[in-house]
Formats: sequence, structure tokens, C-alpha cells
Amino acid sequence: MEKTTPGIVFSHQNLVLDLWEAGRPAFGIYVPANAYTVEGAAKLAENPLYDYLFLNLEGKYDPAAVKAVAEGLRSPTAVNRKTIIVRIPPIDKDGPDAAKARIKEILDAGADGVTLPHIQNLDEAKMAVQFFKDAGANVWSPQNPKGEKIAMLMLEDPVALTFTDEVARLPISILACGIGSLRGAIQGTPEERAAGAEAGTQKILAAAKRAKLADMLTANTRDVEQRVKEGFLALLMQGPTADEAIRLGLKAAGR
Repeated sequence: MEKTTPGIVFSHQNLVLDLWEAGRPAFGIYVPANAYTVEGAAKLAENPLYDYLFLNLEGKYDPAAVKAVAEGLRSPTAVNRKTIIVRIPPIDKDGPDAAKARIKEILDAGADGVTLPHIQNLDEAKMAVQFFKDAGANVWSPQNPKGEKIAMLMLEDPVALTFTDEVARLPISILACGIGSLRGAIQGTPEERAAGAEAGTQKILAAAKRAKLADMLTANTRDVEQRVKEGFLALLMQGPTADEAIRLGLKAAGR
């Protein structure tokens, strides 16, 4: 991402925040499992297509991976400063104390943001917000535009959709739908589950737009242009066609 991008004034350490404030999408990839090292992350940092990297530790929490990837992304050969967002296990998996400790540990290790998946209810969402405060994180949100850290909450089942607007009004950075998890939680035929998951995704997108939050969603070469037009501000790719999908997204976004 060039700091001379037309129509964008860059003032944040995390350049994705300036994009979001300008209503422009950022593009990133899942950190591949073979890049959970300083050297692997440094190689990713050389790719000019990536605005951010998403480190998924939901299934297996590994603080050493956070430290290694964060160090690698700050390599002298990096092309621009890449934002790193880390997803941890849900609060209800290992308990609130573990989630709270992990957020601080991840941010102290050099990450720019933390994602909490499978938010169960509004009280849990509020608890997550407090965890960031307890960690001393200056979270970017519409209420705090000078913040630098990223707090991301995910709503991933039908019950969670009932309190979407309430969560969107909290001082967070990204509100997202786990479309795959939501599809799996919906009853019905494959077509009904797919339709329900898309409807839920669009409901969360609408709430994020009203609250001026970013909304992250996975995308690929088939749908990235559509997702850009719909207004998703953080598009996440993976696999061998990730770079191609990002190029298509950048063109659709006029970047």
C-alpha cells in the first residue's frame, strides 16, 4: 500500500485504519502454517499486495508464533508496515481469565489487534471490550479515531444475530460474521443454510456500516469484486489464488 494513495490522508501507524476511515477496503491473507517463523513472516512482509496478515490461533493458541510473526513482519525488507491481527480461542473455551491474559500477551508480543470469535451474548461482548481496556490497549473505534490497536468481535450463530446492533455500538474496530460457522449452525438444506448465512452476513455488514466499523470477510477470485462493492472493508484471502484475488479486489476498489 503506497502512502501516496489518492484520496487518503495517512496518519496512523496501522495504515489499514486510514483506509477504513476513508471508506476503502484493506486486503490481507491468513498467515500460512509454514510461515509461523521470523523468516516466513519476513518473506510475507515483502509482498506489496498485503495490507494486513491474519494469524489464526483459534484452534491452538501459540504465543511464540505471535512473537515470531510480529518480528518477521517488521523486517527491514518489509514493503510498508503490515498490520497483524491474531485470532484466539473463544472466551467460553478456556474461560474469561485465559482470554483476558491472551489479549495482553498478544499485544505485548507486537501484534496490532486481536480477534475474539464466537461471541455468545452481549455481556460477553462487553467483557471482551473490557479485556482490551485492562490490557492498556488504545483501541481504534469511531468513538476513538486516534487509537491504533484493533479489537475484532465475531458473531457466528443465529442467536448472536439477535444482538448485532448492540455489539456494533460498542467501542470496537471490526465486527464480523463467521460465515462458515454460521452456515453450519443453521438448520435446513444446504441451499437454506447458504442463504441463511448470507443473510446473516449482510445483517452484520449493515450494522457495521451504521456504526462506521470495518467488517471482515473471507473472499476469493469469484466473489471479491462483489464484496468490495457491497462495502466490506477488510477482505481476507487464503490459498494459492490469494494474490490474484487481492489484485482483483484492488482494481475493484480503485487502489
